[in-house]
Amino acid sequence: MSDVYAARRTRLRERCHAAGSQSAVISHPANVRYLAGAAPTGSVLLLGRREDLLVCPGPPDDRPGEARPDESLRPHLLEGPGGDPAVAAADLAAAQDTDALAVEEHHLTVARHRALASVAPQLRLTDLGSAVEQLRVVKDEEEISCLRIGAEIADQALGELLESILVGRTERHLALELERRLVDHGADGPAFPTSVATGPNSGRRGHRPTDRRVEEGDFLSVCLGATYRGYRCEIGRTFVIGTSPADWQIELYDLVFAAQRAGRESLVPGAAYRDVDRAARQVLGSAGHVEGLQPLTGHGVGLEIDEDPQLAPSAMGKLDACVPVTVEPGVHLPGRGGVRIDDTLVVRPEADGGPELLTITTKELLAL
Repeated sequence: MSDVYAARRTRLRERCHAAGSQSAVISHPANVRYLAGAAPTGSVLLLGRREDLLVCPGPPDDRPGEARPDESLRPHLLEGPGGDPAVAAADLAAAQDTDALAVEEHHLTVARHRALASVAPQLRLTDLGSAVEQLRVVKDEEEISCLRIGAEIADQALGELLESILVGRTERHLALELERRLVDHGADGPAFPTSVATGPNSGRRGHRPTDRRVEEGDFLSVCLGATYRGYRCEIGRTFVIGTSPADWQIELYDLVFAAQRAGRESLVPGAAYRDVDRAARQVLGSAGHVEGLQPLTGHGVGLEIDEDPQLAPSAMGKLDACVPVTVEPGVHLPGRGGVRIDDTLVVRPEADGGPELLTITTKELLAL
């Protein structure tokens, strides 16, 4: 992986030089991991004029099996507790005769930005912007492999839950069980707080589990994800509890399924982000579900669960191959419940078979 990290840093260095900065301090944790591997919490990366350094508040974890930072990077450990690695990195950049330093202003607080400016007043600070996030959008096959394994873990955890007795158990209990199963099957942990929603809560995006108990005839919507080697995937499904679904449940489920299929089929290289959103949104809108629709149809996944691109009505840009995204339309009817169907897919050209579905749990409306 050292060659991969070095190549990523080279691409970023080229962007910095083109923008007039000789060095950069990377402080956003996901960006540090992308460029330097699994570094100690709070570490920053100095992309230096003469040498790249990983500035760490403490030594890397040396336990067997734990992820490690790029071995080709020389670590610089802070001398005592309480120091700020970003401030130390600015001082180290000045020592390398740098006069312009790019920083991630969207991640730094005002206080940290002022501290960087004061420790090395001769440096001209510029904004790196979202340069690293833009590099992260298109994944290599190693990254996609991590997402694929994470999806397999999430599918396995969800499949096991569906085989258990659900009636009478609380949303909160089911969510905790799912997160335990994720870890049991090899995940680093959940990719985000697991959502389990029953009855009138079902279909809500980002619902926080409550003590409501599962009842016969409920819609049960579940959204979970696994983190594997830092990479995060997402899956969401909706089921009916205990009995054959009612006519209104079948009708609503079929509608959301059709919207999700339209969104999935739109995932081709060159497709505009907003067009993918429109494909799913039009299906729901044509059936009268205009009010209360989700603000977006999907988003990118990777080292963060909600990263670029955003598949939303006002989003600018077009899809590239090897970009993993979610497609997750949903409808919630106040007081009754709703449906949400969520998959993680990788954009692939038609010659390669079209979009690659990573989350394969059935989307048939099951009565559990």
